[in-house]
Amino acid sequence: MSLSVQALTDALSVAPQLQPEHLAAVAAAGYRSVINNRPDFEGGPDQPTSATMAAAAAAAGLEYRHLPVSGGYQSPEEIEAFAQLLAELPAPVLAFCRSGARSTKLFVAAQQL
Repeated sequence: MSLSVQALTDALSVAPQLQPEHLAAVAAAGYRSVINNRPDFEGGPDQPTSATMAAAAAAAGLEYRHLPVSGGYQSPEEIEAFAQLLAELPAPVLAFCRSGARSTKLFVAAQQL
């Protein structure tokens, strides 16, 4: 996979924005689930929508969840929702956002629960 993927644990890695065509490679790399932490159109009209990503994930055999959060602030409810997704989704999970930092911040905060 030609993406910049950073493993945080054996069960979770983070990445910058994925494209629909990346999801087959994500599955081939052994990931079983994907979490999209970007709101639709945050990056403008060229950013793939959650619906597009969900369809590509399903075609690749991946579980997919959309938990859109702001890059500057993640609420306690959003952090709890991220922790719940990590508890229920098949691992390993690849979470992505614009750069990977927001997904990392969600994970670090979820570990404090």
